[in-house]
Amino acid sequence: MKSKRNFTWRYIAMAVLMLLCCVVYVGRLANVQIISRDDYTVVNEKTYSRTVKIQAHRGEIYDRNGKPLVTNVLQYDFVIDFNALPGGDGTNVMLLSAIEALKTVEEIDWTPASLLPFTGEYPDLSLDLQNASAVSKYKRFLASNAWDEDISAESLINKLVRKYDLIDDEGEARYDNETMKTLLLLRYSLEVHRLTSAEPYLLADDVSLELITYVEEHRLEGPDFYERVSRVYHYPGYASHILGRVDKIFAEEWDYYNAQGYPMDAVVGKSGVEYAFEEYLRGQDGELTIIEDEDGRIIDSYVSVEPVAGKSVWLTLDIDMQIAAEDALAANILYINQKAAQTPGEYDGEDAAKGALTAIGVNTGEVYAIASYPTYDLTTFNADYAELSTNPDGPFVNRALEGRYAPGSTFKIGVAAAALTEGIITPNTYIETKGIYEYYAPSYTPRCWYYLRYHGSHGNINVVKALQVSCNYFFYEVGRLLTIDKITQYMSSYGLGQPTGIELPEKTGVLAGPDYRDDNGLDPWSGGDTLQAAIGQSDNLVTPLQLSVYMSTIANGGTRYAAHLLHSVRSFYDNEIIYAYEPQVVSTATLRDRDYSTLMTALKSVTEDDGSAARLFRDYAIEVGGKTGTAQVSKTKSDNAVFTAFAPWNDPEIAVSCIIEQGANGTDAGVAVREVFDYYFQLGDYAPEAQTNQTP
Repeated sequence: MKSKRNFTWRYIAMAVLMLLCCVVYVGRLANVQIISRDDYTVVNEKTYSRTVKIQAHRGEIYDRNGKPLVTNVLQYDFVIDFNALPGGDGTNVMLLSAIEALKTVEEIDWTPASLLPFTGEYPDLSLDLQNASAVSKYKRFLASNAWDEDISAESLINKLVRKYDLIDDEGEARYDNETMKTLLLLRYSLEVHRLTSAEPYLLADDVSLELITYVEEHRLEGPDFYERVSRVYHYPGYASHILGRVDKIFAEEWDYYNAQGYPMDAVVGKSGVEYAFEEYLRGQDGELTIIEDEDGRIIDSYVSVEPVAGKSVWLTLDIDMQIAAEDALAANILYINQKAAQTPGEYDGEDAAKGALTAIGVNTGEVYAIASYPTYDLTTFNADYAELSTNPDGPFVNRALEGRYAPGSTFKIGVAAAALTEGIITPNTYIETKGIYEYYAPSYTPRCWYYLRYHGSHGNINVVKALQVSCNYFFYEVGRLLTIDKITQYMSSYGLGQPTGIELPEKTGVLAGPDYRDDNGLDPWSGGDTLQAAIGQSDNLVTPLQLSVYMSTIANGGTRYAAHLLHSVRSFYDNEIIYAYEPQVVSTATLRDRDYSTLMTALKSVTEDDGSAARLFRDYAIEVGGKTGTAQVSKTKSDNAVFTAFAPWNDPEIAVSCIIEQGANGTDAGVAVREVFDYYFQLGDYAPEAQTNQTP
């Protein structure tokens, strides 16, 4: 009887085993056909197909001379695939193996990306309510586990160590304290990530091929590698405001990009050129079809949808000029600081710390360089973000396009051009300046800067001399005769208070006048306001790029071109030109030959003879026309320094403008401008012979 009973139980055991096998088989079949039907297709009874995305190359970015600015590189991310987690303490063992691999091969002292939103050292925790994002994730995590939001830190830790199998049935720790802490935070981080994202959990990005080899050789289960194409910035720290960043689509952007046909995990331009030219840079992902047998072995694969690379964008920027401009701007600010330190008194430039410079083609509107200081490095953007975002000097602000400043005496060029065109004055019109302007006396008697400094006047002068010495009195009178309406009309044509045409976000500035006052609920306009507007004060505000467009318009005789960064769009692999930008005329305010000649003579006299910028350009190899400006912004700060110029004087090609906040003296802002001219005309340190003689 005993042997018969054992025989019977053996049959029962075999039957149960067969039944379990059937259940597993049916379960896998259901998973493939129903649960995973978006990824798998039954080819026949014994094979299945699935598709894998082939990431397309994003278009690359080059300067006007074909020098690469932003290109692509293939990288590998070390991730945790949630579907491969074994559960229980097996998950802990697997995670520790992955961390050990990082420490051994990459020498990374790994820490979780999403810590508990607590301050202090584990386990002495207190909730940091300032970390809003972390707190939100934490509360979602508590809700998913049906735990009270008011749970104490001690109770939370007790629940977590049990939930994550960090202690055994007797309550003893399975690992040492440091390992326990690492696992607790990692397991929490994994769970929070899984609640908010369908993507694998990133352990480390851009890992080496050595790590891939190590994981394969040690047959680690769970960790995986994701291949991705990343951006490479060839000139770290330069042109950061212009080039911009890429990132994954944010939740609030999904509706827009979904309508454009983007997949949810797409990487898109977030700022700068990357955003402005997304339509060209964007690629179209392809698909790889993989055929597997019923045991999951790959038996065939082929590209079912070819990926299409994005188009390359060539910019009008000259990267070497961009570098020269950014370096010159930073050095210019330092020069002003050092000069102020050697000068007695205050408010003479010791507080200068910010500024911008722009350089454009006079006859095309092409932007050669856009510098903003302080700046940042795109290659370390994420690591530096916390520090950069709290910097009171605002390094993220592109002051060249978004900074708005009183133009000061540079505004007088346009007032002179308008008055000459309207016949209010001629080249031979002389005005007896008296230092104190008394037309609206006694209620309003503004004074020329010369009177305030020397208690005298510029005497009987014409427009050429008035621009050379920047006489306020002369332009009080001319502005009054011209009227604010005419000033606004002409200045708009020259480009002030108007969009420049640049493809990046910009501010348009302000043209002072009754309309602006009325629209903004300010005090009514008066005759005295017209006097101040005529010398570049009152409500007038310009951006550094607007100032270069304005100077270009005057320098070429009255044709305003749209400023632009796009040079051409080309095919990815062979650089075949698909689209080439043509200069766009926005407006014209043509100057008569006599008036143009008068203005050119005046602007040259500013940089030569006894002009305000003569100390910078008197013996310069190239003749330059320009204008200085100094604009008061506060009684407790140094004045802003403004300088705009063009060259060559007799056949203008390039216009450069620089504004330095609290730069104190307009002429000093010309130091950086001269450096950019040096680069453009290959002078000084940029001369071929100087480059040849440089020691490596």
